[in-house]
Amino acid sequence: MTNHAQESNSPYGSDNENYGNDNYANDNVELSDYSNFNDGADLDDLALEYDQYKGAEAVPSQEGNTGTSTAPDSYKLKTTVSQHSFSNEGSLDNDSTTYIPSFYEHRLSFKEYYDHELSEYFTLRSVRDYILSIFPVVHWLPHYNYNWFIQDLITGITIGCVLVPQSMSYAKIASLPPQYGLYSSFIGAFVYSLFATSKDVCIGPVAVMSLETAKVIAHVTEKLPDDTDITGPIIATTLAFLCGVIALGGGLLRLGFLVELISLNAVSGFMTGSALNIISGQVPSLMGYSSKLNTRQATYKVIIESLKHLPDTKLDAVFGLIPLAILYTWKWWCNNMGPKLAERHYGRSRPRLNFFLQKFYFYAQACRNAIVIIVFTCISWAITRGKTKEQRPIKVLGTVPKGLNDVSVFKLRKDVMDYVAPELPASVIVLLLEHIAISKSFGRVNDYKIVPDQELIAIGTTNLLGTFFNAYPATGSFSRSALKAKCNVKTPLSGIFSGACVLLALYCLTSAFFFIPSATLSAVIIHAVSDLVASYVTTWNFWKMNPLDCLCFIVTVFITVFSSIENGIYFAMCWSCAMLILKVTFPAGRFLGYIEIAEVVNGHVIKDPSITVAESEEDEDIDNKESRAKSGSKFGKIKEKVFPSSSKSSSPDNGTTQPNLKNFDSDEYKKTMYETMNNNEARNTDAKLTYYKKWVPFDHAYTKELNPNVAILPPPPGVIVYRLADSFTYLNCSRHFDIIFDEVKRTTRRGKLIQHSKKSDRPWNDPGPWEAPTFFKDIFKKKTWSWKKNNDEEPVEIEAAPAALPDPEESKPLLRVICLDFSQVSQVDATALQSIVDLRKSINKYADRQIEFHFACITSPWVKRGLENMKFGDLNEEYSDESIIAGHSSYHLTRSHRASDDSSNLDDSFDDLESGKTYQVNVATGTNLPFFHIDIPDFSKWNL
Repeated sequence: MTNHAQESNSPYGSDNENYGNDNYANDNVELSDYSNFNDGADLDDLALEYDQYKGAEAVPSQEGNTGTSTAPDSYKLKTTVSQHSFSNEGSLDNDSTTYIPSFYEHRLSFKEYYDHELSEYFTLRSVRDYILSIFPVVHWLPHYNYNWFIQDLITGITIGCVLVPQSMSYAKIASLPPQYGLYSSFIGAFVYSLFATSKDVCIGPVAVMSLETAKVIAHVTEKLPDDTDITGPIIATTLAFLCGVIALGGGLLRLGFLVELISLNAVSGFMTGSALNIISGQVPSLMGYSSKLNTRQATYKVIIESLKHLPDTKLDAVFGLIPLAILYTWKWWCNNMGPKLAERHYGRSRPRLNFFLQKFYFYAQACRNAIVIIVFTCISWAITRGKTKEQRPIKVLGTVPKGLNDVSVFKLRKDVMDYVAPELPASVIVLLLEHIAISKSFGRVNDYKIVPDQELIAIGTTNLLGTFFNAYPATGSFSRSALKAKCNVKTPLSGIFSGACVLLALYCLTSAFFFIPSATLSAVIIHAVSDLVASYVTTWNFWKMNPLDCLCFIVTVFITVFSSIENGIYFAMCWSCAMLILKVTFPAGRFLGYIEIAEVVNGHVIKDPSITVAESEEDEDIDNKESRAKSGSKFGKIKEKVFPSSSKSSSPDNGTTQPNLKNFDSDEYKKTMYETMNNNEARNTDAKLTYYKKWVPFDHAYTKELNPNVAILPPPPGVIVYRLADSFTYLNCSRHFDIIFDEVKRTTRRGKLIQHSKKSDRPWNDPGPWEAPTFFKDIFKKKTWSWKKNNDEEPVEIEAAPAALPDPEESKPLLRVICLDFSQVSQVDATALQSIVDLRKSINKYADRQIEFHFACITSPWVKRGLENMKFGDLNEEYSDESIIAGHSSYHLTRSHRASDDSSNLDDSFDDLESGKTYQVNVATGTNLPFFHIDIPDFSKWNL
């Protein structure tokens, strides 16, 4: 509901912020109508009229009926408390006087902010909840039952069979003895089960983190002297300690949101590049010539060197290539072909047998690594037992100490920390990012919530306690987590059983580990890591979702392959942060126009682009009136129809039965469609549509926000509506400034045309259109020139050019109102607020008058508070002595249904005579801030 106020300062201006109290909510403020000045009117007369009205604005001070006002006497108003009847339609004549209930909107205080946002964090209950949140096990352990135990036991043993060979393989990637991978596995499984918020994630050595550990060991070793006593396990354990401290600190301080700064495509990029790095590094060991090249080089160099040394292949290739082929064949059969055949042949005839076959294929798939290693270890034992290292035809794993012989109290050395510190950023990012990404993905799949802050605590505690067992950094594994999820694990307690399997292997199977072929371990690594390589489907999906994400993914992979994994990680981070800043710095602000829309429930869809319907009797001819009277329809008859030339059937999309009319232009088709609409309307008493205005961007054909065939109506001349996107901060305020001011200069004219100013008074950066010098104009004044081209030709007369055309700037409207839509603005800062003030000054100077700045849909109280402090929300007198102020007070009223037995606040209610209902009427926003609106006003009703 919109009202026009007089051309003056609002009585609830910024200078009387203390005016009114809660009792004023029951007052009714009388607003007089005022017609705006005409563009052609004499400015002196308008100024005189404005001064007269300004002088009559203030009234003597008096006590209100509801309380004592604290405002200055010159700002007190006459108020009337009366029962006013509101019509159901809510339409009021522009020349009538409308009474609205007053509401004083005070500024947000810090106490309100504290009570609403911070107070809940400073109570004893919040301290208790914080401590309990660190140990999620206390929430689910009391509910533990026998069924959960059986399922966790089966899952734990299954994961343990996979964890033992993978741990030794990944320790090999980390350039550590195999027992250190087993140490990291069992301690990670034990500790994570007590702090986890994910039941599926399996903590332990992983490929990418093992590769990063190897890089750190190599870099630190290069800096150490030759006679140093610092070994690779010491460096790896120091790295685990530092990463654990950082992760635990971030979790306790609730900084888990920082992990979200790196996007999914960036994570996929460096994981794919790392997987390629690992695979290329395992190929020499697979073929038996790993000692002849350096696998710590860039990936492309390792690939080139591996191809050069192919003639040096040894018998190890048999123990590498054959297991690799078996593993891939086994995976394909157990994952795809076997279950499909079982379902096809026994799914209906013998369902019980089909059930057991599906279970067999599942557990066979889970145990494939262990079975392959056992088989080829037996073959290796047969051909290498009793032989020295030089006599063995293949390379074997070697001695694995039994039990926890290498476990001791870790001594933290400052010199080692100094060497490891420069390598920490990339290591921490890999450790945390991979774990959070895996845990969140399985949380979404299995419908439970992941708390990133608590996951940081879990991963930090795991690595800190792992230092007491000389473990190297451990994090979540994608392959083992996927296996746990498929095993239908019930709780994180399954990690206890997985860790027990690892401990059992350490004490009972170490003598068998001696004969494990190194080439077979490399085959297991390649097979496991290949799942991390993104497929072409993933790359194509990135392209379809966002081409820039696809570009980031591809570039990250290339950097990881041709440079190093660290540079790939840093590029992925920088790209993610740069895209975030770029989107904030270059916001998608849009200028808005309006359309009229109506909601149709259970509408009848026809295959035609548009329908033109006459909804008022003024638009119908006599025949249409008679036809509608006969049919008794309230909807209205089709006035005209846009029918494309088509031979397609006119069957509606919703499946209802319609005649197959091939000619859309036929009278039969029009008659059928008209009868269908009338029949639908007869079944629905609310078929008469009610349209309302909706503000949308002008470039809707590109944004797909609206049907591109819909015509958008611009605001009235002199009105600009602009919607800001995202937050309004120092990063994008200058761009918004330029966009708005350029649009103002493009669509409106100056208050004083620059052509009418002296050339010497014009600014150097805006001198206006170019004009020829005076002496040059005199030459081309209107006169006749004659000359003879040849002696025999007549003189040729040339006239000067015609007079210049009227200046198009003079046809543009004067700027009246700028409305800023803040519906998408969640926060502002001081720089952005100052830019709006600068914009107001620049536009006022351009228009030579004070321009109204209206704000709509402000969602944050701090945004409104900042604008109020900058003297927005009402008229101010900054330019009142220099120009005529055209003030418009626009208020939106809201009504809410009142129960029939509710007799409170009757003065603020009205009766709907047509429906017999009683409504409570309030103003939507503060009457002391008439330039702040809950929705964009209908400027077509304003006297502009």
